[in-house]
Amino acid sequence: MRIGELSRRTGVHERLLRYYEEQDLLHPERLPSGYREYREGDVHTVSRIRGLLAAGLNTATIATILPCLREETDRLVPTCPDLLLHLFRERDRITQAIQDLRTSREALTRVIEAAPAEVARSSIGPVEPDVSPTR
Repeated sequence: MRIGELSRRTGVHERLLRYYEEQDLLHPERLPSGYREYREGDVHTVSRIRGLLAAGLNTATIATILPCLREETDRLVPTCPDLLLHLFRERDRITQAIQDLRTSREALTRVIEAAPAEVARSSIGPVEPDVSPTR
């Protein structure tokens, strides 16, 4: 199938599909005319890529681990022995990033709460209490 069809079937813009190819995530056949020809399996590959991006992985990491994953019903299953260690490290990296963001958010909240009422009213109106979840 051509790139337009893959885009239609996956909901991923053609420009992004070309980027995935540049990042060594997709490997379409090149026809003599220069057109890209994608296989049926590329629809599933794009789905796996999107899932891994949503999980917080970057394209370089995905290129490394994608060959070691297979799709089983509605989940990805690791197939290479070394992959789990890599995934544990990625999860730890994401956990640390979440903790760092929480710390930054708390520091910002303390600064906001320290503003005198007249400053808060004059700049943004009444200060709304923070009601977002903390965990």
